[in-house]
Amino acid sequence: MTTTANLLIELLTEELPPKALRVLGQRFADLITASLRAQGLVAEGAAATPIATPRRLGVHLTDVAARGADTTQRHKLMPVAVGLGPDGAPTPALQKKLAALGLPADAPLTRAQDGKAEALFTTATVPGTLLAAGVQQALGEALAGLPIPKVMTYQLADGWRSVRFVRPAHRLTALHGDAVVPCTALGLAADRVTQGHRFEATAAPITLRSADSYLDQMQGEGATIPVFATRRAEIARQLDAAADREGLTLMADEALLDEVTALVERPHVLAAGFEADFLSVPQECLILTMKANQKYFPLLGAQGRLANRFLLVSNVQPADASAIVQGNERVVRPRLADARFFFDQDRKQTLAARAEGLAKVVYHGKLGSQAERSVRVAAIAHAIVGQLRMATLPYTAEAKDEFDVLDAKVREAAQLAKADLLTDMVGEFPELQGVMGGYYARHEGLRDGVAIAIEDHYKPRFAGDALPRNHTGTVLALADKIETLVGLFGIGQQPSGDKDPYALRRHALGVIRMLVEKNLPLDLPALVAESARAFGDALPDPATSNARLLAFIFERVAGYLREQGYSAQEVDAVLAVRPPWGQMPRRLAAVRAFAALPEAAPLAAANKRVANILKKADATPGVVDAARLVEPAEQALAAALAAVGPVADARFDAHDDTGALQALAALKEPVDRFFEHVMVNAEDPALRANRLALLAQLHAAMNRVADLARLAT
Repeated sequence: MTTTANLLIELLTEELPPKALRVLGQRFADLITASLRAQGLVAEGAAATPIATPRRLGVHLTDVAARGADTTQRHKLMPVAVGLGPDGAPTPALQKKLAALGLPADAPLTRAQDGKAEALFTTATVPGTLLAAGVQQALGEALAGLPIPKVMTYQLADGWRSVRFVRPAHRLTALHGDAVVPCTALGLAADRVTQGHRFEATAAPITLRSADSYLDQMQGEGATIPVFATRRAEIARQLDAAADREGLTLMADEALLDEVTALVERPHVLAAGFEADFLSVPQECLILTMKANQKYFPLLGAQGRLANRFLLVSNVQPADASAIVQGNERVVRPRLADARFFFDQDRKQTLAARAEGLAKVVYHGKLGSQAERSVRVAAIAHAIVGQLRMATLPYTAEAKDEFDVLDAKVREAAQLAKADLLTDMVGEFPELQGVMGGYYARHEGLRDGVAIAIEDHYKPRFAGDALPRNHTGTVLALADKIETLVGLFGIGQQPSGDKDPYALRRHALGVIRMLVEKNLPLDLPALVAESARAFGDALPDPATSNARLLAFIFERVAGYLREQGYSAQEVDAVLAVRPPWGQMPRRLAAVRAFAALPEAAPLAAANKRVANILKKADATPGVVDAARLVEPAEQALAAALAAVGPVADARFDAHDDTGALQALAALKEPVDRFFEHVMVNAEDPALRANRLALLAQLHAAMNRVADLARLAT
């Protein structure tokens, strides 16, 4: 019987990159587990626990066999005529083949038909993999497959050899039950010794009794929580408890929680504060200072406003933590003072005055300066307002005034939107571009909506981010993103594979979200063409690059809609008819409801058949002549269309797409009878043309909401 026990592998290193630690730990565990499973050493139901702290990567794996199960392997040797002589004895060729496979000369042979000839086969037993060999292979595969952000080359202790890894490694532990697994990695031989917390471990080094004693020994003797997920949950628990004690709300930040978890081995959450007069600085500046530079967790008070208290996560647990709190308060104070100084200095110059300096700021070597870009964005925004104006025709004098005001606001915001790039605050914190422009615009008393538009014109900045809050901001954000896409596609800088240095996929998704979620009646191809003209002669072949860009955006549309939970078939059916942007979600919901009907599948198949017939027609179908409907089945279909068509059209016109599609269910029976009893391609040309006209009428009625043929399997 094969012996099984739990396995521990741990690689002790110098401090690992915190932003990559969670991924490194999970990937290391996954690769070790997958390799051992592929070698038959781990059952499918085994549990793998990733281990990752600032100074270690590892995995604890249950039910690992000391040796894999033996397997049998069938070998095809050669044709019988070649392998056996006239007397049935093995030929030298057969004996040579068996020897090459490491099989005895008297290995049992079987005959089986192989194509037209009969061939010789033999079956050999392959011994299972020994655990030591399996772990050695798994370690090699894991270390080679880690997504290391930047590799280091360092010298081993012997002074002669060097290895490459994310950080220098100092110890390798490998235990199967209570036995050491003999293996090596990065110039280290495995043993049962490891290290705990640098300062608070009660034993140094720690001699592990077994793989299963690891967690208890590390948390006891080592004063370390080695499992990333456990340590993260403990920090989150302590943060919530500390925020409750302060009577404030924790500002959630999953990425910061991951990073802090990667910086400590024994977390201890403490509360600290700063002077309340710093709260006169925009809270975004203070929050970013605390989170990015100090890894603090800000606390919020009433109405979600920043409080002058914050939480920090210490890596030690002294009896008196006051020195740690006071030290962190001393450290954060100069940071906050810098932010206040930048804010005060920036407000001494207007955005309009700063905008003049954008001519000296290069946007892209082939696309000019930020000042030139601002002119293009203003022109594109003007074109967007023009399309929106035309989409509302005819409109009243009040509506005309509203569009004129919108146009003026957008032009003003476009001129000033990039000016905050030249401020000290954005120079220190690039993440605040746009946000600071909004603050400075409000300080200057700019017209209502312009400040919000300047602040929002980068939105959405990431997946799930909020969209711009007002019309001016929406138009400006669209113009800004379209300018970026058209310009960079125009000079051949489109994304390639997983490389997207200008975040054009994110820009495209932002355009899609605004068009769909804000239900904007815009003609995107026309807008892209107009945008390309704003670049003058800077784009070598705008027609080609625009076509690539539009294909790129529509690919993203399909992905965006699928992320809403719709199937590829449903999305394909709706996009095939290119509906207005804002109607896409409504039509998808209607298609899903229709697909659930029992009539949906046969109607979709019939629709596909109709489309194929019409595609092969010699001429464009004309109008149905009722006098030429001679077969009862075609008469019944025409009557059903006359009854159902107006109902479906009325519901479609009332924006009831679900009702429009469900009304079509009544066509199933007459459509089935039509194809069962009527020959469409009749010999009589007039009869054939009339039947094609009837099918064209059917096709038009069925495909107003979506191309139902795309639902056919």
